[in-house]
Amino acid sequence: MIRVLGCHGSIAARCHTTAFLLDDDILIDAGSGVGELRLDELARVDHILLTHSHLDHVLSIPLLADTVIKLRQGAGGLNDLRPIHVHALPETLDALRQHVFNGVIWPDFTRLPSAARPILVLHELTVGAELLFPARGGLPDRRVHVLPAAHTVPAVGYAVETPQGWWVFTGDTGPNPALWQALQGRRIAQLVIETAFGNEEAHLAQISGHLSPQSLAQELVQLDGEVSVYITHPKPGEVPAVLSQIRALDSRHLIEPLREGQRFHLTRGTDAGA
Repeated sequence: MIRVLGCHGSIAARCHTTAFLLDDDILIDAGSGVGELRLDELARVDHILLTHSHLDHVLSIPLLADTVIKLRQGAGGLNDLRPIHVHALPETLDALRQHVFNGVIWPDFTRLPSAARPILVLHELTVGAELLFPARGGLPDRRVHVLPAAHTVPAVGYAVETPQGWWVFTGDTGPNPALWQALQGRRIAQLVIETAFGNEEAHLAQISGHLSPQSLAQELVQLDGEVSVYITHPKPGEVPAVLSQIRALDSRHLIEPLREGQRFHLTRGTDAGA
C-alpha cells in the first residue's frame, strides 16, 4: 500500500509537502507530510527514498532522525540502534551533508549518536537502478525502479512494481523525454505527476523545472494506453485554478487530483481515499 502523506508544493492548514509511505517502512520523499505519522509509525520507517534536495522534499529528515533515536534502540541500547537508510543521488546526499547536517542548521545525524552507530546511513543511487526491499508483514519483496527527472537540481522519480503494473511517481520535473523512454513498453497502473503552476505562469514552470497544464498535456501524449493519472505539487490556494485548466485538457487518460490521505492498495489494484 502507498499512503499519500503530502502532495502540495508548499504549506497551509491541511496542506503538506511531498511524502509517500510505502507499506509501513519506506518513505518516498520526506516533506512536511511526514508529520502526519504517529510516533509509533515514525519509528517503523527503515528507508527514505529522495527524489532531490529541495527543502519541501527533505525537511522532515532531520526532525525524524531526532525523534526516533530512542525508539529504534534495541535491548543493547545505542549499541543496538537500527538506523534509517537514506537513498538518493550523490548530489542530493552531498547537499544534505553540506547544508542540513552541518552542525549549523542541524546536528550531523550521519555521525550521531556515534560515528559507529549513526541513526542515518546514506546510500548513493543512480538513474536506472533497481532497489529491492525484503518482504515485510506477509507481503512480497518490494522492487523500486529509479527513473530520470528533469529539474533545476539533479533529480529522479520512482516506480514501484505491483501485480497490476508500475505505480509511477515522477518527482519534480519539467518536460522529460527520458522518462517516457524509460516507461515505454511498461504497464503503468497509476501515474503520479506534478503540475506546479497554472498556464498563466508557464514561464515560471519552464525556468523552475516544473509543469503547467499545457506542458502536462504534451507530456501525457507520450504515455501509452489509458492510464489513471494523479496530479501532485500545486501550491495551496492555486489548486482550483490549476485543476480547472487540467480538466479542460483533451486527454485519453483519466486525470484526477491527488489527495492527502489517499491510499493506493497496490496488491488489489484499487485506490481509495482514507
